[in-house]
This record gives sequence, C-alpha cells and structure tokens, in this order.
Amino acid sequence: MHNNLPLRNGVGVVVLNEENKVFIAKRIDNPKSFWQMPQGGVDFGENFYKAALRELEEETSIKNVSLIKEIEGFITYTLPSHLIGIIWKGKYRGQKQKWYVVKFNGKDSEININTKKPEFLDWRWASLESITDTVVDFKLDMYKKIQIEVKKIISN
Repeated sequence: MHNNLPLRNGVGVVVLNEENKVFIAKRIDNPKSFWQMPQGGVDFGENFYKAALRELEEETSIKNVSLIKEIEGFITYTLPSHLIGIIWKGKYRGQKQKWYVVKFNGKDSEININTKKPEFLDWRWASLESITDTVVDFKLDMYKKIQIEVKKIISN
C-alpha cells in the first residue's frame, strides 16, 4: 500500500571531535531514549553538503567544521509501517540520505541545542562503537553502515 510512496531526500552528519568521538543527541519527539546524529531534509534544488551544514547548524548551532569525507552513495531506511502516513505529512515511506563526516573545530561551549525549533533534549560525545546502542531500531542498519565507513577514516 505504501510501497509506491517515494523516499525523501535527506542528509546526515557525523561530527567527530579531536578524540574522534561522535556527536549524538536525544530526540525531543520520542519518549524512549533514542539518540541520533544530526540529519534532515534537503530543500528542492539545494546542494546536499550545504543542506547538511544548514541542518547541523539548525539543530546544534555547530558551524565550525571541516569536511573529512563524503560517504559514497546514498544510505536508505524505511519507516516502520505504523509511522508511514504520519511522519513528513504522509508523503514518504522513508529516507535516502547522503552522509558527510566532518571534524568539529570549535569548543563544546559553542554547541547549543536550544535552537529556534529544538529537536533535541540532550547531547553528548559518544564512541563510534556505541552509536548503534541507542539508535531507533529502523535506523540501525543505516548506522551500522555509517559506523563501518567512519571506522575506515579513523583508522587511517
């Protein structure tokens, strides 16, 4: 029934600090304790990397980053059936995301999740290994793929 709905174009950002810890934050809209990396939609005609930087700033106030690597291709996920038709005004069945790995060059004091439209309740630096421990189940495979890609970068 929902299989003919398109995937929404999205972007995600893996923010690494100088210790190669990953920025994760706890979503406001989910009562359980799910943590995720900054991600969001791409406006029509918007450059994907610019969209990633915009979403990052909108969600975390982080501006001071440099690009380490664009993860090749797109990583997709499908919403569980009980959320299809509800999230994104019911227009999409999931997301097709372009992910970027960036280095955070600022100070933790610059990070502010109390933005105009807050999406997060809390944030922390987490080990790359642990990012799959607290992610919502339908994004788990995506986070595992990202983990593998980031591991390659960190170990070089």
